[in-house]
Amino acid sequence: MKLNWYPGAQQRRSPHYNERPPACRPSLLVVHCISLPAGEYGGNYIDDLFMGTLDCQAHPSFDSLRGVRVSAHCLIRRNGAIVQYVPFDKRAWHAGVSVFAGQESCNDFSIGVELEGTDTTSYTEAQYQALAQLTIWLQQQLPALTSERIVGHSDIAPGRKHDPGVAFDWNKYFALIKQE
Repeated sequence: MKLNWYPGAQQRRSPHYNERPPACRPSLLVVHCISLPAGEYGGNYIDDLFMGTLDCQAHPSFDSLRGVRVSAHCLIRRNGAIVQYVPFDKRAWHAGVSVFAGQESCNDFSIGVELEGTDTTSYTEAQYQALAQLTIWLQQQLPALTSERIVGHSDIAPGRKHDPGVAFDWNKYFALIKQE
């Protein structure tokens, strides 16, 4: 990959990543959603989670996050701002137990992008535009990352995960990445 950091992103270097297996290049894009607390936007809680600094006493729902070590390559805020936590050539810890096309451990070969949101709340136009621009840039860097290899977290962890959920407009997103 030519660049490991997206030029339009704010860089925050999460400690929650490791090396990909030898000769493994990203070939899958996984779209997620997150909000902390659930349904609340803005603030620093997502950032704190991915950086390993979340105060689990700050909200009752955070108790279940105690000791969790998780990250995504990127987060797209409601206003379309992109924060990148892990370089694309490294393995972020976003997919968990997962399988795509018979291949397990999707973190090994995927890029994880979180949208600030919930499974059931509409995403913003700014988020769709930012995700489309990021996707097009990634596809230019990684020819194996075709539209057929873009999935939701629910697709690689069915029954366990539901994001990005029914609120995500896949048709709109795919139309945006095909326009460029």
